[in-house]
Amino acid sequence: MDSRTREKPERTFDLVLRVECSASENEDPALLWKFPEDFSDQDLLCMVPKFCFPFAIERGTQAQMGQHFTFVLTDIESKQRFGFCRLTSGGKICLCILSYLPWFEVYYKLLNTLADYLVKEQENDLNDILKTLYNHPVPEAHTPVSLNLNPLQFISHEPLLKSPLTPELHSFFITPDVTGLPTIPESRNLTEYFVAVDVNNMLQIYASMLHERRIIFTSRKLSTLTACVHASASLLYPMYWQHIYIPVLPPHLLDYCCAPMPYLIGVHFSLLERVRSRSLDDVVLLNVDTNSLETPFNDLSALPSDVVSTLKSRLKKQSTSTGDGVSRTFLRAQAALFGSYRDALRYKPGEPVTFSEESFVAHRSSTMKQFLEKAINLQLFKQFIDGRLEKLNSGRGFSDMFEEEITAGNVRSNQPWVHTVKKGGALINTAVIKASPAMKNAYMYAKQGIKEVKSKLKYKEIEEENSVDGLESMNSNTFPLNNTKRPNSEKRKLSQRAN
Repeated sequence: MDSRTREKPERTFDLVLRVECSASENEDPALLWKFPEDFSDQDLLCMVPKFCFPFAIERGTQAQMGQHFTFVLTDIESKQRFGFCRLTSGGKICLCILSYLPWFEVYYKLLNTLADYLVKEQENDLNDILKTLYNHPVPEAHTPVSLNLNPLQFISHEPLLKSPLTPELHSFFITPDVTGLPTIPESRNLTEYFVAVDVNNMLQIYASMLHERRIIFTSRKLSTLTACVHASASLLYPMYWQHIYIPVLPPHLLDYCCAPMPYLIGVHFSLLERVRSRSLDDVVLLNVDTNSLETPFNDLSALPSDVVSTLKSRLKKQSTSTGDGVSRTFLRAQAALFGSYRDALRYKPGEPVTFSEESFVAHRSSTMKQFLEKAINLQLFKQFIDGRLEKLNSGRGFSDMFEEEITAGNVRSNQPWVHTVKKGGALINTAVIKASPAMKNAYMYAKQGIKEVKSKLKYKEIEEENSVDGLESMNSNTFPLNNTKRPNSEKRKLSQRAN
């Protein structure tokens, strides 16, 4: 699948629960209240409460009070549904919002509002707000939304101004753009990850994900734990982790840590001893609290050295630590590693566009070639290519930040890019053209008509095979750097322990 997020969910949220912690792990948590009252999916009503207390019950819940965390359920279509949680009443009660929308900051804020209502015993107000939000269509990105005791209001220009006649404003937010890069400090997930984990360990985890390892994060704080898991996965964009993904593992599912396939799992520190007692061969373990990494692999050395050095250099600069600096740095790395996939797209008249693994790997530097030979077998890469081909061959076309980064950077792409494809396989070239005679000629062919475009693409494939030297001269796997240095006082300490 091209993305694990559902594109057009029917509602802003599906379910809100209030759950009470059980006295022991042998008992199921008690469901105290639900919204909507007529919600009838018994499987979910049974499953969700078990994710609400993902720590060792007997070792105390008070320390978890007030923390936000997020678990993930995967539906039959492999789309992720998020459970946004807040622990109250000394960690004995959990409020949970279930939604397909990855609106972390929005739902954490809403959970605070709901908790305040419950403390003040204003359950009627709580129900009114949930009802208006539940029944309203999902707003577009960047839409200002005010939640008050009147029906839900959508404000197109200015925020709601309070006056003596204005109802009390209980919550205000702007719907996030989930297609954009996460930014610091706006993204709590990325902010916590960047603060807690040093650059070297971030890169080690990134490399391990690109090798699809079995990876465990652990922390004493649920909020930090799930934030770091979500943030690490987001840095794979435009690819998505395709294997077991459990940002926080409840006690009854600890055996998942013994699964023989790749996984990305968060385990609360109170459960880590029980996890270690199981057979954990070839597992990468990151303790977020101590910023210490245990790994039997040297995955980072398997990445092209120029990409790694550029990543390190940029991530250690202060200018990267705010805005989209961190996420864009990893996006540029992904473009350097995988952006040449464009050159491996092939078209024959009357047939769908295909991807040539051989062409993708050929004519590259030795270190890049070694990496790509393994990368083509990764599930996350296969799903990425399948998603691109599906869009091209269905006529939908696409343009996203990854494609923009390939175009803007120095990534090798000597083939004119096709943004749209008509049904039946006819190509329409609306691509970015590099300042070379061959590219200018290709663009002129595109203007002359679809038949000429097909012919040019076919000729281009033959020409490419006979011009290895020319291709090599256009190859570049580096991306631009900002030269601002981070002060020594802001450098984070390295603490890595490898087995």
